Amino acid sequence: MAVEQPRTAEVVVIGGGIVGVSTALQLAKRGIRDVVVVERKQLGAGATGKSGALVRCHYANVPEARLAFESLRIFRDWDNEIGAGSPGFDPVGFLRLVPPRDEPSLRANVAAQQAIGIETGVVTADELRAIEPLIQSDDLTVAAFEPNSGVADPNGALYGLAEAATALGVTILTETPATEIVTRGDRVTGVATPAGVISTGTVVLAAGAWSDQLLRPLGLDFGLVPVRTQVVIFRWPATVDQGRKHRVVVDSTRGSWFRPEGSAGTLVGLGSAARPTNPEEVDETIEPSAIARARGAMAHRFPGFAAATMRGGWAGTYMRSPDGHPIIDQVPSVPGLWVMTGDSGTSFKTAPAIGVCLAEWITDGAPKLVDLTPFRSARILDDQFWIDDNPYTDAADLTVSR
Repeated sequence: MAVEQPRTAEVVVIGGGIVGVSTALQLAKRGIRDVVVVERKQLGAGATGKSGALVRCHYANVPEARLAFESLRIFRDWDNEIGAGSPGFDPVGFLRLVPPRDEPSLRANVAAQQAIGIETGVVTADELRAIEPLIQSDDLTVAAFEPNSGVADPNGALYGLAEAATALGVTILTETPATEIVTRGDRVTGVATPAGVISTGTVVLAAGAWSDQLLRPLGLDFGLVPVRTQVVIFRWPATVDQGRKHRVVVDSTRGSWFRPEGSAGTLVGLGSAARPTNPEEVDETIEPSAIARARGAMAHRFPGFAAATMRGGWAGTYMRSPDGHPIIDQVPSVPGLWVMTGDSGTSFKTAPAIGVCLAEWITDGAPKLVDLTPFRSARILDDQFWIDDNPYTDAADLTVSR
C-alpha cells in the first residue's frame, strides 16, 4: 500500500541509505516523530546496498575512529540499541596491512585508538600468520589487529533501522526523489518532490552521490566528486578449509580489501581513482580488468585462493570530498540544513553514531556523542583541507588508505 506524501513535517531526511534512516530513527527516539524520509528509489539503492559493510575502527585519525568505535557498540548491542531486525554482525576480526615504510604511522594510529578505548594492537608478521593462517606476510613487518571487529549485512542493518523508525512514527517514502531543497531568503522552508512540496524548517541531506545536485542550486560547492567503485565475489577453492571464515583485511600494499561473504565466499573491493562520474548513468556491472585486479590482490595475500572461482560482482557510486573525509555539518549559510556527504564510501561503519550525533544536534543544539567540529564544511570552502596526523602513503586512494 502506497504511503501518501505529507504536506508538512518537522524534519525531512533526504536519502534512504543507512545514514539517513539512522538519523530518522534517532530523531524519533528523541521525541521528534514527525519525520519524513524521501528516497529516490528503494531503501539502500545507493551506496548502502552495495557496501562491503566492514565494521572496524581503524582510521588514520581519531575523529573518524571515535565515530566507528561508538557505532561498533551499537552493532554489538543491536537488540537493545535498535530493537528491530538484525545487522548480521559477525566479529571475525579485522587486519590492517600497510607496507613497511608505513610502520611508524600504523603504530601511532594504533596507540591513538587504544587511548580512546578501542580494542586493537600491533602484531608482527609472524604473529599475523598465527592470527590468519591463510595469509602471506613476507612483504610486511607489522599489522594492526582488532579481534572483535568484523562484517555486517548492509541491507539487514538498514531494514532493521527502518523497521524501528517506522514503529516510532517515521514516514518513509520510496520512489520519491527530492528535486529541490526549497528556501525563502537563506532559510530552509521545504523539500520538493514530484508529488509536491513538504513544508519543513529542518532538512538532513544524506543523499550520497546525488547530494551535489541539491547543494549546487543553493550556491554550495563543496568540490564533491561522485566516484565509481567495483567489488568482486569469489568462491573458495575446495582446498581451503570450508568451516572457518577468514579475517577481514584492508591491504594498502595492493589497494584492496576483502571480507568473508556467506559461508564459502570472499568479497574483494578495489580502490578507485577519484574520476567524476554521473551516478544516474553508472554501469552497475563489473569490468574484466577489475576481476583480474581483484583476483591478483586476493591471491597475493591469500595464495591458497589463486584458483578461486569468480561468482559475480557489481559496481556502485560513492561521493568523495576534496580531502576524502566526510562533511557533517549544519551549513552556516543555510539555516535549517544539515548535511552528511563526501565520505568516500566509508560511512556504513560510522552511520549508527552519525545518526545519533545529527539527532542530538537538531534536538539539543549540539552533538554530544562525538565532537563533529573536524567534519565542518567550512574547511572545504576555506581550502583548509583535513590532513591526517599519521597518514599512510597510499593516500591517493583514500577509501583504502583510511
